[in-house]
Amino acid sequence: MTKYHDPVLLDECLEGLNLQAKGIYVDVTFGGGGHSRAIVSKLDEGHLYAFDQDEDALENEMDDDRFTLINANFRDLKNSLRMYGVKEIDGLLADLGVSSHQFDVPDRGFSIRFDANLDMRMDQNSDLNAAKILNAYEQDELREILKHYGELKRPGTIARVIYEAKEERPIETVQQLKDLLKSYAPKMQENKFFAQVFQALRIEVNDELNALKEMLNQAQELLKPGGRLVVISYHSLEDRLVKNLIQKGNFEGELEQDFYGNKLLSFKKISRKPILPTEQEIQRNNRARSAKLRVAEKL
Repeated sequence: MTKYHDPVLLDECLEGLNLQAKGIYVDVTFGGGGHSRAIVSKLDEGHLYAFDQDEDALENEMDDDRFTLINANFRDLKNSLRMYGVKEIDGLLADLGVSSHQFDVPDRGFSIRFDANLDMRMDQNSDLNAAKILNAYEQDELREILKHYGELKRPGTIARVIYEAKEERPIETVQQLKDLLKSYAPKMQENKFFAQVFQALRIEVNDELNALKEMLNQAQELLKPGGRLVVISYHSLEDRLVKNLIQKGNFEGELEQDFYGNKLLSFKKISRKPILPTEQEIQRNNRARSAKLRVAEKL
C-alpha cells in the first residue's frame, strides 16, 4: 500500500453517512482508502463504489466482494455507476483536495517544499499541467486564475511578472516560480502566498471546481430520499459551493422558490454548522487543520 494521509474526521463521516448494512454507498475520493475501509467494515450485503483518477491510488485497492474501485474522475459519477447497474445510492462521501501522498511525492509538483517540475496533475494522463498554464496562458487569463482560484491580493501584478518572465525563459520548476515571485510575497506570509499561487494553478490544471459542481449535481440525482451527502472541504471556494447547494439549492447562493413560495431545495441540513476537527485530531493529523465537514440529507 502507498503511504497516504490518515482519514480526516473519520468517525464524523461514518455517523454522517448513517450507514445501513445493506446500503449502496460511494466514496468519490478513494486515495489511501481509509474512509472506504471503514465504510466497508460496516456493510453486510451492501456495497461501496469508490472513485479515484490518480493511478497511484490503485495500489491501495481492497480485495473485498463488497468493494469496487473505479479509476475515473468523480465528474463521471453517474455514467460510471450506470456501467455497474447502479441507478440510486444511499450515501456519498467526498474528501476533497490533495492527498498527503500527492503532496509528499516531489515529482508530482504539488508542494512548495520540493524543487520539481511544475506538474500538479491528479490524473497523470492529462495533457495540461502547471508549467503549460504558466507558459501558454495570456496575461489576462493568468490574472483571472490567480484572482478567483488563489484569492490573491495583487493578481494583476503577479500575472504580469509571470508573463514577462516566461517570454525570456520558460518557467518549468517549482524553484523557478518561487524565485520569480518571492519578492512579491508579503513579509511573514511567504508560505501562505505561495500556497495561494499553487492552489490557483492546481485548481486550473484539474478543473476542480467545475468537476465538483458536476459531481454534486449528479449526487442530487443519484441519492435516494433520505440518502446522505457528506463532504469535507479544505478551502472556501469548495466549501461555498457545497454550502450553497445544501442551503439554497444552487451554487450561486440565491434561494429560488416556486410560484407558491415553496423553497426549491434538494437537501436538508443535518449539521447546522460545518463540523470541525478537534484539537486532538489536528495535533495527530496536521492535514485536518483546515477541514470543514458538511452533512445533508436528500429530501
